[in-house]
Amino acid sequence: MTPILIATTNRAKLAEYRLLLAGFKLNVISLRDAGIDDEAPEDGASFAENARTKAAFYFARAGIATLADDGGLEVDALGGAPGVRSHRWLGADAGDRDLAEEIVRRMRGVAPARRAARLRAAAALIYSGARGRHERVVEAALEGVIGDHCYPHVQPGFPYRAVLMIPARNCFLAELSEAEAAHLSQRRMTVDQLAPELERVAAGG
Repeated sequence: MTPILIATTNRAKLAEYRLLLAGFKLNVISLRDAGIDDEAPEDGASFAENARTKAAFYFARAGIATLADDGGLEVDALGGAPGVRSHRWLGADAGDRDLAEEIVRRMRGVAPARRAARLRAAAALIYSGARGRHERVVEAALEGVIGDHCYPHVQPGFPYRAVLMIPARNCFLAELSEAEAAHLSQRRMTVDQLAPELERVAAGG
């Protein structure tokens, strides 16, 4: 099978991509598998900019098809925060539970009608084909509302699943199984958009 590098240090995200790419004839390679320990910059002004920068950074080092993403939580009542700084919002020392609980704290007293939020992701795919280098960047979002408390289990790597409720399911995203959450996720939506390119990668370009 054709190798594809999933350029993330987030183990939960890597596991989700393994699920999402199972239908393609692709061999998922991690940064560790590729022997890469360099860290790509994440100083862009948007998720799309960061995703593309990371994909280009790791593609240059690995030389194989590379998929990178960037994403986070956007809360309307907080002016779109934490947004592009979602995982660095409270500083380098903040853990996943700190991030989740701070959202709940800042939303205390906000009316139900004003609690709309979404998990947004941008994904960038770069690969070489018969006609040279190709790249595509796509975006998607999973809509929901912020709950009035934090779900007890905060999954490492996915802090905001513990505060985003999915109205159609009447539950926190964190309550769903790994497979159910992956099926609903914003990353699944980006993979769907990238499917034609992923098929070309699997076919050798």
